[in-house]
Amino acid sequence: MSNNRAYLESVLHHDIPLTRDMGLKVLDWREQQLSLYLPLDRNVNHKSTMFGGSLYCGAVLAGWGWLHLRLKEEGITDGHIVIQEGQISYPLPVTGDAVAICPAPEAKAWKKFLAMYQRYGRARLTLDTRIVNQGSEEDAVTFTGQYVLHR
Repeated sequence: MSNNRAYLESVLHHDIPLTRDMGLKVLDWREQQLSLYLPLDRNVNHKSTMFGGSLYCGAVLAGWGWLHLRLKEEGITDGHIVIQEGQISYPLPVTGDAVAICPAPEAKAWKKFLAMYQRYGRARLTLDTRIVNQGSEEDAVTFTGQYVLHR
Protein backbone atom coordinates (compact mmCIF):
# COMPACT_ATOMS: atom_id res chain seq x y z
CA MET A 1 0.00 0.00 0.00
CA SER A 2 2.45 2.65 1.22
CA ASN A 3 4.88 2.05 -1.65
CA ASN A 4 2.12 2.96 -4.15
CA ARG A 5 1.33 6.09 -2.12
CA ALA A 6 4.97 7.20 -1.99
CA TYR A 7 5.44 6.28 -5.68
CA LEU A 8 2.45 8.32 -6.86
CA GLU A 9 3.34 11.30 -4.68
CA SER A 10 6.87 11.38 -6.13
CA VAL A 11 5.49 11.12 -9.69
CA LEU A 12 3.03 13.98 -9.07
CA HIS A 13 5.63 16.20 -7.41
CA HIS A 14 8.16 15.52 -10.19
CA ASP A 15 5.92 15.57 -13.28
CA ILE A 16 3.45 18.25 -12.11
CA PRO A 17 5.48 20.72 -9.99
CA LEU A 18 2.34 22.69 -9.03
CA THR A 19 1.36 19.79 -6.76
CA ARG A 20 4.34 20.59 -4.50
CA ASP A 21 3.22 24.21 -4.07
CA MET A 22 -0.34 23.03 -3.39
CA GLY A 23 0.95 20.81 -0.56
CA LEU A 24 -0.81 17.85 -2.17
CA LYS A 25 -0.24 14.47 -0.52
CA VAL A 26 -1.38 10.97 -1.43
CA LEU A 27 -3.46 9.79 1.52
CA ASP A 28 -4.61 6.35 0.49
CA TRP A 29 -4.84 3.80 -2.32
CA ARG A 30 -7.13 1.00 -1.24
CA GLU A 31 -9.63 -1.26 -3.04
CA GLN A 32 -9.00 0.75 -6.22
CA GLN A 33 -9.94 4.06 -4.59
CA LEU A 34 -7.49 6.94 -4.45
CA SER A 35 -7.61 9.70 -1.82
CA LEU A 36 -5.52 12.88 -2.02
CA TYR A 37 -5.04 15.51 0.69
CA LEU A 38 -5.14 19.26 0.03
CA PRO A 39 -4.26 21.64 2.90
CA LEU A 40 -6.31 24.84 3.20
CA ASP A 41 -3.32 27.05 4.09
CA ARG A 42 -1.59 26.39 0.71
CA ASN A 43 -4.83 26.80 -1.30
CA VAL A 44 -6.73 29.55 0.49
CA ASN A 45 -8.67 32.36 -1.22
CA HIS A 46 -9.69 35.89 -0.12
CA LYS A 47 -12.71 34.48 1.77
CA SER A 48 -10.61 32.06 3.86
CA THR A 49 -12.06 29.06 2.01
CA MET A 50 -10.32 26.86 -0.54
CA PHE A 51 -9.64 28.43 -3.94
CA GLY A 52 -11.86 27.01 -6.70
CA GLY A 53 -8.85 26.57 -9.01
CA SER A 54 -7.08 24.44 -6.41
CA LEU A 55 -10.21 22.34 -6.02
CA TYR A 56 -10.39 21.88 -9.78
CA CYS A 57 -6.73 20.80 -9.80
CA GLY A 58 -7.34 18.39 -6.91
CA ALA A 59 -10.31 16.84 -8.68
CA VAL A 60 -8.39 16.45 -11.96
CA LEU A 61 -5.35 15.03 -10.17
CA ALA A 62 -7.39 12.45 -8.25
CA GLY A 63 -8.57 11.01 -11.57
CA TRP A 64 -5.12 11.32 -13.17
CA GLY A 65 -3.50 9.60 -10.19
CA TRP A 66 -6.15 6.87 -10.12
CA LEU A 67 -5.54 6.10 -13.78
CA HIS A 68 -1.76 6.19 -13.32
CA LEU A 69 -1.86 3.63 -10.48
CA ARG A 70 -4.36 1.30 -12.20
CA LEU A 71 -2.31 1.28 -15.39
CA LYS A 72 0.80 0.50 -13.35
CA GLU A 73 -1.07 -2.44 -11.76
CA GLU A 74 -2.03 -3.66 -15.25
CA GLY A 75 1.62 -3.42 -16.36
CA ILE A 76 0.87 -0.66 -18.88
CA THR A 77 3.75 1.84 -18.83
CA ASP A 78 3.88 3.11 -22.43
CA GLY A 79 1.00 5.60 -22.26
CA HIS A 80 0.52 9.30 -21.61
CA ILE A 81 -2.52 10.43 -19.61
CA VAL A 82 -4.18 13.74 -20.44
CA ILE A 83 -7.44 15.30 -19.32
CA GLN A 84 -9.60 16.09 -22.33
CA GLU A 85 -12.69 17.54 -20.70
CA GLY A 86 -14.03 18.18 -17.22
CA GLN A 87 -17.29 19.25 -15.62
CA ILE A 88 -17.18 20.56 -12.05
CA SER A 89 -19.73 21.63 -9.48
CA TYR A 90 -19.07 23.34 -6.11
CA PRO A 91 -22.13 22.61 -3.91
CA LEU A 92 -20.40 23.47 -0.59
CA PRO A 93 -17.47 25.68 0.43
CA VAL A 94 -14.30 23.96 1.60
CA THR A 95 -13.58 25.63 4.93
CA GLY A 96 -10.64 23.49 6.07
CA ASP A 97 -8.31 20.86 4.67
CA ALA A 98 -9.83 18.77 1.91
CA VAL A 99 -9.78 15.20 0.64
CA ALA A 100 -10.18 14.42 -3.08
CA ILE A 101 -11.51 10.92 -3.74
CA CYS A 102 -11.59 8.93 -6.96
CA PRO A 103 -13.28 5.51 -6.84
CA ALA A 104 -13.01 2.92 -9.59
CA PRO A 105 -15.31 3.22 -12.60
CA GLU A 106 -17.58 0.31 -13.51
CA ALA A 107 -15.61 -2.84 -14.36
CA LYS A 108 -17.25 -2.97 -17.81
CA ALA A 109 -16.02 0.57 -18.64
CA TRP A 110 -12.50 -0.29 -17.46
CA LYS A 111 -12.35 -3.48 -19.57
CA LYS A 112 -13.53 -1.57 -22.64
CA PHE A 113 -10.94 1.17 -22.00
CA LEU A 114 -8.09 -1.39 -21.78
CA ALA A 115 -9.26 -3.21 -24.92
CA MET A 116 -9.46 0.06 -26.89
CA TYR A 117 -5.99 1.08 -25.76
CA GLN A 118 -4.47 -2.31 -26.61
CA ARG A 119 -6.11 -2.26 -30.04
CA TYR A 120 -5.71 1.39 -31.09
CA GLY A 121 -3.05 2.88 -28.80
CA ARG A 122 -5.60 5.45 -27.64
CA ALA A 123 -8.59 5.22 -25.33
CA ARG A 124 -10.91 7.47 -23.30
CA LEU A 125 -12.18 6.87 -19.77
CA THR A 126 -14.65 8.88 -17.69
CA LEU A 127 -13.81 9.15 -13.99
CA ASP A 128 -15.93 10.75 -11.28
CA THR A 129 -14.16 12.39 -8.37
CA ARG A 130 -15.44 14.24 -5.35
CA ILE A 131 -13.90 16.47 -2.75
CA VAL A 132 -15.01 16.64 0.87
CA ASN A 133 -14.04 18.78 3.83
CA GLN A 134 -11.71 16.53 5.85
CA GLY A 135 -13.80 14.65 8.40
CA SER A 136 -17.04 15.07 6.42
CA GLU A 137 -18.81 12.76 3.97
CA GLU A 138 -20.72 15.56 2.23
CA ASP A 139 -19.63 16.42 -1.28
CA ALA A 140 -18.15 19.92 -1.44
CA VAL A 141 -17.08 19.36 -5.07
CA THR A 142 -18.21 16.88 -7.70
CA PHE A 143 -16.21 16.41 -10.88
CA THR A 144 -16.51 14.28 -13.99
CA GLY A 145 -13.43 14.09 -16.18
CA GLN A 146 -12.76 12.49 -19.54
CA TYR A 147 -9.20 11.21 -19.55
CA VAL A 148 -7.36 10.07 -22.64
CA LEU A 149 -4.52 7.58 -22.67
CA HIS A 150 -2.33 7.56 -25.79
CA ARG A 151 0.96 6.03 -26.80
